[in-house]
Amino acid sequence: MLASITVRRVAPARIHALRAVTATRSISGTGSNVRTRLQIASVRPSRPYSTQGSPIPNATPPGQGPPRPDGKPSGGGGMSKFMIFVVLAAAGGVGWAYLNGSVDNLPPSKSTYQALAKDIADLVEELEYDDGSYAPVFLRLAWHLSGTYDRESKTGGSDGGTIRLNPEIKHGANAGLAIAIERLEKLKSKYPSVSYADLYTLAGVVAVKEMGGPDIKWRPGRRDKKQEDNPCPPDGRLPDASKGAAHIRDIFYRMGFNDQEIVALSGAHALGRCHTDRSGYHGPWTFSPTTFTNDYFKLLLSEKWVKKKWNGPEQYVDKSTGELMMLPTDMEIVWDKNFKKWCEAYAKDENLFFDHFAKAFSKLLELGVKMGPEILYTDVFPPQK
Repeated sequence: MLASITVRRVAPARIHALRAVTATRSISGTGSNVRTRLQIASVRPSRPYSTQGSPIPNATPPGQGPPRPDGKPSGGGGMSKFMIFVVLAAAGGVGWAYLNGSVDNLPPSKSTYQALAKDIADLVEELEYDDGSYAPVFLRLAWHLSGTYDRESKTGGSDGGTIRLNPEIKHGANAGLAIAIERLEKLKSKYPSVSYADLYTLAGVVAVKEMGGPDIKWRPGRRDKKQEDNPCPPDGRLPDASKGAAHIRDIFYRMGFNDQEIVALSGAHALGRCHTDRSGYHGPWTFSPTTFTNDYFKLLLSEKWVKKKWNGPEQYVDKSTGELMMLPTDMEIVWDKNFKKWCEAYAKDENLFFDHFAKAFSKLLELGVKMGPEILYTDVFPPQK
């Protein structure tokens, strides 16, 4: 059963520059002859969920469902199943759970997810890690957990939270994600009623917002699978950065995405960087790797990209500075005619990109998750007054 919540932006907080490497180039210019002093910097326009804002209700204590109208703990006697169903449905729509088991097994409350989102945001900033933020790797964790779905066999996807298990966490495409899993483990201990699958996907949603990205619809209710059940999908379901357009379409069409959604999701490469000790590639895609923008598309179109001369795998660097990189799969976004038209559209209109990314990413996070009757949670993160 999935209950729906819409993650909303809270009023902007401080702008925070964390680390910078100076370079000379132009994002908006038409070529390398336009020289602008910019920085590879972690500059976030807001911290929507951090504890800088007003407090939110405390999380539901572990092992307890929503309080009963008679004041007794969830699971106690005194009301019929029918009456509890009616009351809980009116309060939030989880009465179905009681009729299918104990009230003690009810999903976590809305306030639990509010508190969890705040706590995830508080784990994002870390001056000693990468560009000063765990947000890009949290987003990558949610993406790689969800991106294994196969609509034909109906296996893989975020349901089960299997990326934490062997052998999936050791798949080549997931190198480095153990860092994000370890970072989030303390929250699993604090919120034991929340599944790993919900924790990891919510972390991706919060990460996008912490980096100034769009509101993303997210719904809890995923269940975890155990190691002994051998639930992990086979290796090779995630995109191979060295391949071409046909491979990209094979991977995304298998999940049920179209070309427009492929390009929108590729825009997440505005964030983070590659590491030689993980993927084998090296460098950031943009000059602001912890800020969610449409710069990825602008740079693909405005810069001249040349093959990097080194002993590593084939990748491309911007000719003007040599500081930025693109993978072979990134280059296909401008080399393929149908991909390129969406690249051009998103480069011109950031709002369009944000809208399309939010829809595609929400879809990605729910692939393979069994839906139940929808329970709408709105204004889970209300604006500060």
